[in-house]
Amino acid sequence: MSDATPISNDSTTGPADAPAEGAPDFDALTRDIADVPAVEVITTVAVHLMSAAAVSLGLAEDGERHKDLDEARKLITALAGLVTASATEVSNFHAGPLRDGLKSLQLAFREASVVPDEPGQGPGEKFTGPVFA
Repeated sequence: MSDATPISNDSTTGPADAPAEGAPDFDALTRDIADVPAVEVITTVAVHLMSAAAVSLGLAEDGERHKDLDEARKLITALAGLVTASATEVSNFHAGPLRDGLKSLQLAFREASVVPDEPGQGPGEKFTGPVFA
């Protein structure tokens, strides 16, 4: 029994290969994310950016309370960069709906702005070009 691993009575640590109680198991998380295809990660991030931008545009329930066009501009620009950069990597099957969602957000931003940006100067338009209805 001399080769048995000693058990610590310290409640903040556990065996070296097990995460502390309540702590994430980073080895398992790393293995899980390694199994997710890149196209799924990209589209998931894009959907999160779209959702956050929609909320910041005041398009969510109780929207006026959350409306923040400065935040929306940042989120839409980040989304435009992601969609533009990844379009050739994710195929038209995935890129098409992302482009449509991006354009809808860009147009919603234009409508929500008291003083609309000049064509080509709106959020993300440096990546997409001017957006018209």
